[in-house]
Amino acid sequence: MGMRSSAVHKPSTPQSGSADKVIYMKIITWNVNGLRAALNKGTLNWVWEQQPDLLCLQEIKARPEQLKEEQRFFPGYDVVWNPAQKAGYSGVATFLRSPSLELRLGLDAPLFDIEGRVISTLHPGFRLFNVYFPSGQRGRERVEYKLDFYAHLLALCDALHKHGENVIITGDFNTAHMPIDLKNAKQNVRTSGFLPEERAWVQKFLDHGFVDAFRHLYPERVQYTWWTYRLGARERRIGWRLDYFLVSKTLMPLVRDVIVHEDVLGSDHCPVELILE
Repeated sequence: MGMRSSAVHKPSTPQSGSADKVIYMKIITWNVNGLRAALNKGTLNWVWEQQPDLLCLQEIKARPEQLKEEQRFFPGYDVVWNPAQKAGYSGVATFLRSPSLELRLGLDAPLFDIEGRVISTLHPGFRLFNVYFPSGQRGRERVEYKLDFYAHLLALCDALHKHGENVIITGDFNTAHMPIDLKNAKQNVRTSGFLPEERAWVQKFLDHGFVDAFRHLYPERVQYTWWTYRLGARERRIGWRLDYFLVSKTLMPLVRDVIVHEDVLGSDHCPVELILE
């Protein structure tokens, strides 16, 4: 199928996100840390074997026109692109087997939207946000930027919930919520990604009608989705859980499973899969 960058489909009605319309669906999220490299290495072959209904990629670091001609077409999928203005940085892409009912790029906030971090698509029964949350690793200014980003997204989701929509937020949250979500919690309390104020924002989403689907299903399970490339961290199982599915409470009865595919290589993150039925 061809590519689309800013097509807008018919507007939603308040009922368009109601849970009773959801059919069986498999959604995979993956921060690929560079789409061109992933395609060149055949990293995405695993994904195509899974045949997800929706695939959310983050940190694509590319515009579609930068892909080789033969790499620009993904049979069976329509692709929505939201690359960053800055070359080789950030960016998200959503792959759909069925067209979305409505499409929005960004958060209507230029400060965030130049970085290509959000795609919102509407499906029978729910609205899906594919999000690459900012990292706060480059200093306090970026931590503040990240917290403002969380606030903007939550305000948008609050409005959708108020209108009776079900929402799924997936992607790289760049924050581990609880000590169980990273190997060395005590040593990282002053590290961005586990700062109290970052964790508080993840909690705020949970206090505003969202459920961390993986943690709800597996309260005690220790699994990570990101490992630094340094010091053989992945082999030594020293990681962080940064990639989530936050699901509206009203949609949770339809969540059958969340699978962390920690053995799938090709990025410093692994893919995470949500099954609805």
